[in-house]
Amino acid sequence: MRVLLAVDAGTTGVRALAVDLGGRVIDVAYRDLTQSFPLPGWVEHDVDEILRLVDETLAELALRLHADGHRAVAIGITNQRETTVAFDRSDGAALAPAIVWQDRRTAPACASLIESGDDRMLRERTGLTADPYFSATKMQWLLEHSSLDGATELGLCTVDTLVAWHLTGGVDGGAYVTDPSNASRTMLYDLDEAAWSPELCAFFSVPVASLATIVPSCGAFGAVAAQASQELAGVPVTGILGDQQAALFGQRCTSPGMVKATVGTGAFLLVHAGLARPANVDGLVTTVAWDLGSHGPRAFALEASAFVAGAAIQWLRDELGLIESSEQIGRLAESVTDANGATFVPALAGLGSPWWDPSARGTLMGLSRGVTNRHVARAVVESLGFLGRAMLEAMRSGGVELTELRVDGGTVAMDLLCQLLANGTALPVRRPTSVEATAVGVAMLAGLASDELTLTEIEDSWESDAAFEPSEDLGGDVAYATWLDAVARVRSLGATGPWSRVVQPQ
Repeated sequence: MRVLLAVDAGTTGVRALAVDLGGRVIDVAYRDLTQSFPLPGWVEHDVDEILRLVDETLAELALRLHADGHRAVAIGITNQRETTVAFDRSDGAALAPAIVWQDRRTAPACASLIESGDDRMLRERTGLTADPYFSATKMQWLLEHSSLDGATELGLCTVDTLVAWHLTGGVDGGAYVTDPSNASRTMLYDLDEAAWSPELCAFFSVPVASLATIVPSCGAFGAVAAQASQELAGVPVTGILGDQQAALFGQRCTSPGMVKATVGTGAFLLVHAGLARPANVDGLVTTVAWDLGSHGPRAFALEASAFVAGAAIQWLRDELGLIESSEQIGRLAESVTDANGATFVPALAGLGSPWWDPSARGTLMGLSRGVTNRHVARAVVESLGFLGRAMLEAMRSGGVELTELRVDGGTVAMDLLCQLLANGTALPVRRPTSVEATAVGVAMLAGLASDELTLTEIEDSWESDAAFEPSEDLGGDVAYATWLDAVARVRSLGATGPWSRVVQPQ
């Protein structure tokens, strides 16, 4: 069988997947990726570990594919988008730990941008808001606080660039490239000019020469080098998409108004907004969905992002010990009809859309003696549904006509969450046969670039596993109003509370 491969370098793990030409996952290799939290508000990855896990998962997958007689014909790369890497391209040496998208250390710098009014200029040029989430202030921090001056050939990039460079040869001619879906997440990419902005780079003191070359998301970037993978040497790398845009493509949301929600570590909702740049919408960011190069035009998306979704479930499991496994939360939450007055705000790493408040912190309130672990589980699941509702209401406020919500990510395996989303948003919710939309999306994009697939074939291959229609009695309005009140309380406390402190190096 001719198969398409995807490398998915995510936040909590790295996986390599094989996908047939119908979009079905036929094999997966996975490794956990270590997250480090050296100081409050800081989240880091080991750059060398990312590449080691890419090699390990591809090697494991390639051996099984070979044993089964399958042949890889193209590879796509998808990644945690805003995570920022500094390395020396002359020898491949990492110059600092990667700063993960969840990291909040640049919150004071972003607050200064807002206070000075520079955030308005940034919003107009980039479609983004001044928040530690995005890459530019991370790059600026690395330049100011890490030993980058000694680099012979400094590379400041996102993880897609690191992986593409490594797979296509590294120091021996590796392709140092990125695509618009990732570039548009840095705060250095001008949406109207479709290029790095020299003015924005100067504003953040980021050398333009340290950035990757921007290429279409869909094209030929190079081939896998033997030193990266003997088994896959020569297979072309033909697709690059940031993880959320890859999920949008993997959910076949190729028409304006179609929405996808990925509920994994965080929650990310994107609506296909058409081929022309849409107007900025309060609480949302404007981003490039993809650039299909010779296979189609550049498309835009409006995006809402929450930094913590499934990560709240991991917190219940790992830090509080209220559940033994992530899968247990669905059964616990469904065992009660409500949260018995408990309300959870999942702001464990600040609030994203539509508030963009890095000082907010997670809160569990409304507790009484009768609240059990089942009610806490219900409150956490309900909070994810409320997040989705708030995000989609922001999209509607911008005049976007929403048609359908397609969901993916490990957390939407819970039927309860899918039904809560349908009830709260008044949209039909569809869950695909495979919830691996991110990897499937970039694999099929790679297939489009290598002429293994047409866009029509990709669109027609989407299969629904479950559908959730809004109930006649949408309900939940009182609980949603209570939750919004809790969000407001958390925000007012976060501005002055001791938990808003982000530790800076001495």
